[in-house]
Amino acid sequence: MIRTLVVDDDFHVAKAHARSVERVPGFTVVGEARSAAEAHRLITEDRPDLLLLDMYLPDRTGLDLVRQLAAAPGGADVPDFILITAAKDIESVRSAIQLGAIYYLVKPFAFAALREQLEAYLQWRQRLSQAREADQETVDTLYSMLRSPATNARQRRKLPATMARVLDVVAASPDALSAADVAKYLGFSRPTAQRYLATLVQRGLVDLDLAYGATGRPEHRFSVHRA
Repeated sequence: MIRTLVVDDDFHVAKAHARSVERVPGFTVVGEARSAAEAHRLITEDRPDLLLLDMYLPDRTGLDLVRQLAAAPGGADVPDFILITAAKDIESVRSAIQLGAIYYLVKPFAFAALREQLEAYLQWRQRLSQAREADQETVDTLYSMLRSPATNARQRRKLPATMARVLDVVAASPDALSAADVAKYLGFSRPTAQRYLATLVQRGLVDLDLAYGATGRPEHRFSVHRA
């Protein structure tokens, strides 16, 4: 379970965020803090894995809290944090990125946006725990995991119905498929399936690989993108 501390000075907002976190499998809320000072105490005592951190707190900003934690002895144990804020200025976004924010959610936002990011974070934690060494492929995967799942989920909802069906077929297959495979399954022509697949590759939802057969000519094979 990902032990999460909610930090927000608004009692009702904090409760709402806590309820949202508890709805996502793999997460549990270990506390709520109304100020940076209270958050600092709870972080020291309870060692949460993740903070849902508001920017504007009564005694200092959420980012100032992160700076304080990082400057203290043992600062390497600063929890991961998702900044949740109404602040839309680019300097705040820049500072959050520099300080290592997992994500930056601008209020107001739907539960689905928070859920998608929490699920991405959970997958990232699982992949990180399984990695044996940080080769380039592992590094690239870890960097992309926190952002592409939520982005892909939003893109998936915006797909035309037929393209979504193509994506569903590719996603349901345990093996990479050719355009001919997809066309046969859906009753399309091969060029039609190829056009849909090419668009899905451009959108980052499907990966394209080349498979070389006995003739030496490569065949395009498609699989769902799993960051």
